[in-house]
Amino acid sequence: MKTEIVASKTLRIGVIAAMALTVAGGIIYLFEHHGTINSFKAISQSSNIAFIGTPSYLRELSTIIPRLLQFDGAAIIQLGVIVLIATPVLRVTMSLISFVIEKDILYVIITAIVLTVILLNMTFGLH
Repeated sequence: MKTEIVASKTLRIGVIAAMALTVAGGIIYLFEHHGTINSFKAISQSSNIAFIGTPSYLRELSTIIPRLLQFDGAAIIQLGVIVLIATPVLRVTMSLISFVIEKDILYVIITAIVLTVILLNMTFGLH
C-alpha cells in the first residue's frame, strides 16, 4: 500500500473516531446534566479573573479511563479529544513504518526526526 493512502486512511479513521466519540459523549453529557448549571467556574481575585476549568479527573488519562467504564459523558468527550490529538502522531508513525518498508532512507530519517520532535514536545512540553 502506498504511503499516501496509509496516511489518508489513518487521518480519516482517526477524525471519524474522534467525532463519533465526541458526539456520543456530548449526547450522554446532555442527558446527565439536563437542567443543571455549568460547573466550570471563573473566580475573581481583585481585578484578575482565574478560570478554574475542567474537573481534575478529566486532566489525566489514568483518571479518565475508570470514568469511561461508568459512561461519564465528559470523560467520553475528553477521550474524543485525546483521539483527535493522537491522530496526527499515529499518522507520522504509520508513515515512518511505511517508509521503512519501502526502504526510503531519506524519508525514514526525516520522519523519524519529526516523530522524535513531536514526542519530545508531548513529553517535556510546558505545563
